[in-house]
Amino acid sequence: MAQYSLFNVWAVSLPLKLLLMGGYHSTDFDVHRNWMAITKNLPIAKWYFEDTNQWTLDYPPFFAYFEWVLAQLVPPVVKNDGALDIVATGNYGWPTVVFQRLTVIASEIFLFYALQTYINTSKTAAGKRRAYVVACSLALSPALLICDHIHFQYNGMLFGILTMCLARARSHRYVSSAFWFATLLCFKHIYLYLAPSIFVWLLFQCIGFKPVKFDWQLLTKIGLTVIAVFAVAFAPFARQLPQLLTRLFPFSRGLTHAYWAPNVWALYSFADRVLIQMYRHLPGVRLALDRYLGADITTKLSAGSELLASATRGLVGDVAFAILPTVTPAVTFGLTLFYMVLALIPLAMNPTYSRFVGAMTLCGYASFLFGWHVHEKAVLVVVWPFTFIAARDRSLLKPFSLLVSAGFVSLFPLIFTPMEWGVKVGYTVVWLMVFFVNFSKVTPVPRSTTPKSTGGVILDRVVQWYVLGLVPLVVVVTVLEVLETKYAVLQRLEFAKLMLTSVYCAVGVVGSWIGFNALYFGRDDLWNDDDDA
Repeated sequence: MAQYSLFNVWAVSLPLKLLLMGGYHSTDFDVHRNWMAITKNLPIAKWYFEDTNQWTLDYPPFFAYFEWVLAQLVPPVVKNDGALDIVATGNYGWPTVVFQRLTVIASEIFLFYALQTYINTSKTAAGKRRAYVVACSLALSPALLICDHIHFQYNGMLFGILTMCLARARSHRYVSSAFWFATLLCFKHIYLYLAPSIFVWLLFQCIGFKPVKFDWQLLTKIGLTVIAVFAVAFAPFARQLPQLLTRLFPFSRGLTHAYWAPNVWALYSFADRVLIQMYRHLPGVRLALDRYLGADITTKLSAGSELLASATRGLVGDVAFAILPTVTPAVTFGLTLFYMVLALIPLAMNPTYSRFVGAMTLCGYASFLFGWHVHEKAVLVVVWPFTFIAARDRSLLKPFSLLVSAGFVSLFPLIFTPMEWGVKVGYTVVWLMVFFVNFSKVTPVPRSTTPKSTGGVILDRVVQWYVLGLVPLVVVVTVLEVLETKYAVLQRLEFAKLMLTSVYCAVGVVGSWIGFNALYFGRDDLWNDDDDA
């Protein structure tokens, strides 16, 4: 059996990451610099109270401990550069940039270790080959390159922890799987969205079937493991717990992020903006809407002009809707929970590993598509688990191709500097071509023997044309970016290019969710057996 090592993949990708060190980085760079300064200079009791800098510490304790460890490694030249100063706005230079960039590259080594562990759980030659393609696609993901090595974050390390959870689950090491997921939650709480799937899966591993027999010993081990992890993380903050929770869950933020994530609320917001223009310029539409709404909304449009405009300028805050009903946190929570529960019912009835990863993928979809104040980078929460099952059957490649194509392109507006344009676009195009080919090579043909209908062929063409449509989208957005520096009218419409990207990509992500749902609920043969470990 061939040996599939990721060392060469790491070695080949390293030079590109080093070359990107001196390029653009976002405000997230100062976020993490400030967190290092807080954990280094203040006692632990004050970490979640410090607010000199607007980028306050708002991740769970394990990530705070991680920043503390990094702060201990800061050399004098970096400290003198301002890396550990608690100030309103960071004032740092090249030494700090090099140090923090290197911490991302170093922390990502754990991702490669976790992916190698996943590969090694495969017991057949075909399974190992598929696992290798999956691992390479994740290790070289354009999303990680854009978010971590340009924009600046530590997603690679965090998704490495999630990968360890899945690798242990694949090997039926339930206590270990629970340990890694609990650890992940104590690093970053966005993964709570995936928690229902692993909770149900682990619970039903404790329930024997035919006859039903509860494994209390396994349940106790899992429960004690999770409690121990959370105790280590949160015990030092017992007296500051209310303040910590306030930082972790700031519900005062608006429905949508500064730049619309490509989800249902992007389409909803866009529909409201279209209706506003129709109301203003089409008398027939105005009359119909006045009759439907029961009142003239001209006053509402005028009174809420600032709020309404905020949703088209990429500002953070409350979002007002003029025509469509206002969306509340309760509505987003209800929709998210509803679609999660739907995914968990089949998992409870058939708790195989493949069904578990499918349910985790749908939990990710539900949180991304319907959640409150979703960041565009959160698309990785969907892409990551989906990738582990995308190569099981070619019928899964269609929604997968829609998700990664739209999801990765939706991240392009995060990087708006000319120098990195070629990197984000060129690298993503190459990744899509290389891995679409390789996924097709290692993925079995559909297990269903039913001949493909005309409707299925047409749907395949629609998906292909949609993916190709991303090319003119990127070209148009790029042209607008170039021209807006010369024309005042385009400067006033600066959010237009973001809206184009968000809405078009939202169509693709929603389409992939619909396609995946059809396979999850309609193709039991895909999920009835365990993964070919």
